[in-house]
Amino acid sequence: MRTWIKLAATVIVAAAVVGCSKEDETSKGVIGISLPSKMEARWVSDGDSMVEKLHELGYKTDIQYAQYEIPTQLSQLENLLVKGVKGLIIAPIDGTTMADVLKQAKEKGITIISYDRLIRNSKNFDYYATFDNYKVGVLQGESIVKALSLDQGQGPFNFEIFAGSTDDNNAHVVYAGVMSVLKPYLDSGKLVIRSGQVKLEQVATPNWDGSQAQSRMDNLLSAFYGKAHLDAVLAMNDQIAIGVVSSLRGVGYGNGGSPMPVVTGQDAEIPSVKAIVRGDQHSTVFKDTRALAEAASLMMDGALQGKPVAVNDTTSYDNGMMIVPTQLLAPVLVEADNWKKVLVDTGFYSEDRLR
Repeated sequence: MRTWIKLAATVIVAAAVVGCSKEDETSKGVIGISLPSKMEARWVSDGDSMVEKLHELGYKTDIQYAQYEIPTQLSQLENLLVKGVKGLIIAPIDGTTMADVLKQAKEKGITIISYDRLIRNSKNFDYYATFDNYKVGVLQGESIVKALSLDQGQGPFNFEIFAGSTDDNNAHVVYAGVMSVLKPYLDSGKLVIRSGQVKLEQVATPNWDGSQAQSRMDNLLSAFYGKAHLDAVLAMNDQIAIGVVSSLRGVGYGNGGSPMPVVTGQDAEIPSVKAIVRGDQHSTVFKDTRALAEAASLMMDGALQGKPVAVNDTTSYDNGMMIVPTQLLAPVLVEADNWKKVLVDTGFYSEDRLR
């Protein structure tokens, strides 16, 4: 009897081994994806697109959202290492906090791609996939110049800046792009910042949080714009723009006698596109996350399969420890006259979602 039990157990173990080997043969391994939060629609879209593309390429995925909590993201990454992932695609909450976990990952031979946000102060990752964030800032600045006819000598106009989070390298890069366009008009007095707040550290919005932007806008309007009209706001992304617009609406802007200032944005999120359609927000910058997710997925596949990895910038992105090989994608300005062409005709949104 015991002989038959041993034989049966042997057959079961053998079958399990065969099953595992077949599973290994049909999968290239697991890719861990670490994203900042589910609070912003764009991160959900990025995650869904990466999962879809990596599955198409033959990988399994394990996706984690950290809800803008740095310890949570680091813990999630450590758990992904324990699970034995072959690659990591990381959009860091704070790009300066990852040295230890990245060192552990590289010791295990894991390929790492910094996604959208640059990992800083570490050599222990391989590539960076992002949009041209300097160009994002240029587009935002140009949108204000065009809307106010600054290039035709109009002005002066009252203006305020709402930047992103200083722990996100993108905020620094976008700010540089913005100032490359708007600084001449600030220097000439055609744009006037009544608050005097112009340095990035003064105008930053922690975690790109719209509610904090709304609170700051409330304070600025109360302190500096009692009788003066605010003509333009550089809001660095759509979450910030929505907070700014809510504050402006709360004190009567856009309600007949007081026209809504020119308000920019970034990410082409549905509430902001709707705001552009109805006239509350002037512009946003569209970054096709489908394209970025595909680019990062193909870069990961190339690196793991020993194929050429597509990069188009090997000089610009210095993270404090190395120049990071980077794949840059182009952003597109969205305004009232082209939102349908850019967002609907390309299939990113259906028109009924934007009305």
